[in-house]
Amino acid sequence: MTDSNSTTSRAPHDMSLVELLAARRTGTFTAEAIAAQFLDRIEAHDPALNGFISVCRDSALAQARLLDEAAAGDLAGLPIAHKDIFCTQGVRTSCGSRMLDNFVAPYDAHVVERLAAAGTVMLGKTNMDEFAMGSSNENSFYGPVRNPWNADCVPGGSSGGSAAAVAAGLVPAATGTDTGGSIRQPAAFCGVTGIKPTYGRVSRYGMIAFASSLDQGGCFARSAEDCAHVLQAMAGFDARDSTSVERDVPCYTDGLSGDINGLRIGLPREYFAEGLEDASRGVLDTAIAELEALGATLVEIDLPHTELAVSTYYVLAPAEASSNLARFDGVRYGYRCDNPVDLEDLYTRSRAEGFGREVQRRIMVGAYVLSAGYYDAYYLKAQKTRRLIADDFRSAFDNVDLIAAPVTQAPAFRIGEKADDPVAMYLNDVYTLPASLAGIPGMSVPAGFVDGRPVGLQLLAPWFEEGRLLNAAHAFQQATDWHTQRPAGFE
Repeated sequence: MTDSNSTTSRAPHDMSLVELLAARRTGTFTAEAIAAQFLDRIEAHDPALNGFISVCRDSALAQARLLDEAAAGDLAGLPIAHKDIFCTQGVRTSCGSRMLDNFVAPYDAHVVERLAAAGTVMLGKTNMDEFAMGSSNENSFYGPVRNPWNADCVPGGSSGGSAAAVAAGLVPAATGTDTGGSIRQPAAFCGVTGIKPTYGRVSRYGMIAFASSLDQGGCFARSAEDCAHVLQAMAGFDARDSTSVERDVPCYTDGLSGDINGLRIGLPREYFAEGLEDASRGVLDTAIAELEALGATLVEIDLPHTELAVSTYYVLAPAEASSNLARFDGVRYGYRCDNPVDLEDLYTRSRAEGFGREVQRRIMVGAYVLSAGYYDAYYLKAQKTRRLIADDFRSAFDNVDLIAAPVTQAPAFRIGEKADDPVAMYLNDVYTLPASLAGIPGMSVPAGFVDGRPVGLQLLAPWFEEGRLLNAAHAFQQATDWHTQRPAGFE
């Protein structure tokens, strides 16, 4: 842990989460002072990024003052932001949609409960693709989020607001969700560390559903060490979530030895084939060579069903979305059209006006693949293919301990560049979807830059081996400084 003496002349936003906790414990900063500094940065910088939907200044400062009076929890006084997909009692939970623009949650999501119990201070709710459907954060009802490294570029999606806020130093850590890559891809585009744990490791209770068999909560921070602290507080069994796994959570921070000598790292041929841009390939080759220099053994592996992941995902995820989003009908809560003439008009116009184009597109695709005559041809076949993809990983992990791969084919693209081409947009997830379909843990680690835009290295581990994943990333970050870089204007 960093010596607190080294933090006395630095502002809170210049510190890692671990350094902030040390400064808080030694009295260098109060929780209120830390929260106020980050809230001031949000006020000053977020208008240019649009990373927040709601900012909770008054409640955050009040909460911080209480923690100064009676600090409790391993993360006491740590500011955090929640992706606006997590229900927060008394605070708007919009899911980036007009449909829920006026929805104030009456309870906290499990993730929010756990992090509050650990002593975190919620500064606000971050912008996101509507109902987590997107790869660029251009689908939000509240407008696109901009990438702190290049304001003309996307931050990635759907958790782009959280990734951009951490990258810009507006908050030291933030929650996100990953259905098909929505933590790892924005982490890569924004040059921060992001982890998606094993499906079932973090409760989905109070997390508004997109695709229930794929959605998984995770977090963003500067480093793997910081992510380990946040994930430690988030993870654990929750009886209210039928997919939550009743399994002990190891101490992730104790496992950060930084020793990866002898670790077998698989390099999937399919991920380094045609489609990966040359400049990004060069950055990744250098990063992987660094892992080898740290003592890891590199092994070429095959994941033969990788090419089927995109088509499999875009059958299964829309199918589940069409079912989950049926509840938003203008009757019980959320957006309701004006002056409906009858019940059918209420349903039709409320949904047509309340949902954006991408959400409507996926609902229609999902309804189609589940319809009579097409269920077996599409949905059932996709489920069988999903099993084959999981079996590929199972076979690979018989021979290797981790897998290293690209996160994206190229760095962040310009806002609007792919907005009119859904297929091109969906292909952004080609390297992240397989892990989501298999339910294994994965993370993105900053690995370098191409033309001033960050490139992420993806690390994947067997089921419930988040500790192994975090330690490998920590070892890499002890030997490199990519995760410490800050975009110009946000120093």
